[in-house]
Amino acid sequence: MTTTTQAPAVPAEVVTRTPVQDVALPGGAGTLALVTLDNGKDHTRPNTFGPEGVAGLQATLDGLRARAEAGEIQAVGVTGKPFVFAVGADLSGIPYVTQREQAVEIAQAGHRAFATLMDLPVPTFAFVNGAAMGGGVELALSADYRAVSAGVPAFALPETFLGLLPGWGGCWLLPNLVGPEAALKVVIENPLSQNRMLKAKEVAELGIADVLLEPADFLEDSLRWAAGVLTGAVTVQRAEVDRSPEAWDAACDRAGKVVVAKTAGRAPGALRAVQLVRAARTASREDAFAAEDEALGDLIMSDELRAGLYAFDLVQKRAKRPAGAPDKALARPVTKVGVVGAGLMASQLALLFAQRLGVPVVMTDLDEQRVAKGVGYVHAEVDGLLAKRRLSPDKASFLKGLVTGSTSKDGFADADLVIEAVFEEMAVKQQVFAEVEAVVSAECVLATNTSSLSITEMASGLQHPERVVGLHFFNPVAVMPLLEVIPGERTDEATLATGFAVGKGLKKTCIRSKDSASFVVNRLLGRFMGEYSRVVDEGTPVEVADRAVAGLAPMPPFVLLGLVGPAIALHNSETLHRSFGDRFFVSPTLRRLVEAGKRGYYATDERGRPVPDPEVEALREKPAEPVELSVEAVRERVLGAIAEEVGLMLSEGVVEAPMDIDLAMITGAGFQFWNGGIVPLLDREGVTERVLGRRILPHGVASVPA
Repeated sequence: MTTTTQAPAVPAEVVTRTPVQDVALPGGAGTLALVTLDNGKDHTRPNTFGPEGVAGLQATLDGLRARAEAGEIQAVGVTGKPFVFAVGADLSGIPYVTQREQAVEIAQAGHRAFATLMDLPVPTFAFVNGAAMGGGVELALSADYRAVSAGVPAFALPETFLGLLPGWGGCWLLPNLVGPEAALKVVIENPLSQNRMLKAKEVAELGIADVLLEPADFLEDSLRWAAGVLTGAVTVQRAEVDRSPEAWDAACDRAGKVVVAKTAGRAPGALRAVQLVRAARTASREDAFAAEDEALGDLIMSDELRAGLYAFDLVQKRAKRPAGAPDKALARPVTKVGVVGAGLMASQLALLFAQRLGVPVVMTDLDEQRVAKGVGYVHAEVDGLLAKRRLSPDKASFLKGLVTGSTSKDGFADADLVIEAVFEEMAVKQQVFAEVEAVVSAECVLATNTSSLSITEMASGLQHPERVVGLHFFNPVAVMPLLEVIPGERTDEATLATGFAVGKGLKKTCIRSKDSASFVVNRLLGRFMGEYSRVVDEGTPVEVADRAVAGLAPMPPFVLLGLVGPAIALHNSETLHRSFGDRFFVSPTLRRLVEAGKRGYYATDERGRPVPDPEVEALREKPAEPVELSVEAVRERVLGAIAEEVGLMLSEGVVEAPMDIDLAMITGAGFQFWNGGIVPLLDREGVTERVLGRRILPHGVASVPA
């Protein structure tokens, strides 16, 4: 197929080459031409497919077709460089695509190359030796047979997470291989569940892999297995796909409901993917690929994808260079850490410091029982990792030995950093810091894990307030990427630099925040949850309000509230109300929940699903004159409140730039990639212009250029 569309001018591509090596297979199975995907970089820069790389793959496969037809080779295999198979299309050039025709050609080029692999006149094998995502998975699906290493850490079709869809065959190949239900788990459910990845075992269980092999001798074993397939010594068995219209449509209907529940139908890539999978039951390959081409043409030129790529860039690049961080050379070394408190948050912190920094950690609390419980938690977590074979016995013993506990703070005397994780009350934290300062050295950094309180006020009574910094972790500590780093008014550069260095050592995404009530994430979540609660307390049904805000956060607000805990949410809303006034609503219903000791608005049924709790319903605010808003009116109210708060935060200098708000909401609250976090969504729906009188981000930054 020819095209006259001019390719976009893009930065220099990191080209994935496709060198070929002939391998004599054992058992007289003949010669296999082994293609190795390799971009010349180490595993930190995975193989991707840009225009030049796709053209190179096409040329390689064309050459192999000629050799196969001449009888020179009996099979073709594709594998990747060490630790990486391929992670899909090189998306760095997408911002430079300005015409739909260019987008369609990108789709067609991939389809042409992958179809060439499918149509080779000899059996083809994919030896998936490492991470495989997107187009890498689709390339593997294009082969006749697939061997997957048991060490593969991530296998996924994540496109709908970004606002795209699997467009190089995935929406047709996967359902026809494993059935629509399993395919839609990979294409829809996992990406829309915080971009969940499959492990190697799951790849085999779903029927995507024909064989699972150990990583130590993966390539050699794969070649031996391939020889067995060619000679008939190995039989590949696959489960039969139920192709009945009833079963196929039912699976697609269920996936469609997932999309609506999680996105309110505002993620066009996910909806389009369900449509393509539905059509895959009867569509020919030619028609299916043409439909994917058209879908990619539309989606690449959509604001949702551009917002998703903006979010991806924030997480991959901006997160590595925190805005406002001091010179890292100013950071002090941290060779021992003290943790004040032995509750759940403190225990998680102790484990993280031991795991990531490999330094001694001393926990303290008011009595031996609490200390023992905290240290016991750490040891139990380590034992769990050992049982799952994620740690060696020696490593497990080492980590356990690092974490100790005491009722005395004397063990902090030689600590370089002490972090408190005690009750969220200013007087308690000030007393803790005063006690710690009496023990530690003059250079020891004092950190607070407060989620809302003033760092400046907390340090005000100390002899050295310049040594205090906020390090606000998010729960669960091991999972949530974000760390808000907050200097007080008198925090010095060395202390702040140490805070950022520690965050980097803990592999966290660090964002600098001004010392302002609830900092970044909790302030914006507080405004979001407050306005949502106000609408519900005024009389709008929860199910209506949930539909209005679907797709903002990873789960409905009241489900999120149950995870955070009503008491913590109430404390945050009261703190914000005291600081900023009536625009932060303190829900009477929420206060009653806390007084009644309720953990949230929902109970769970026998399958663990949230269901209305009748006791909570009895506590709900019942206005004398209920005001029931429509879905559209609720969305306008809630997004308008968020936009106002974003504008105020930027004018107050809470963060260095709007990109930091988006990065914080993505990594600290799970806001969606295809929304770009929150600011691109507010711009896209015209909310910022309505509320603030202007867009926040220029056209083209997280949207299609005007």
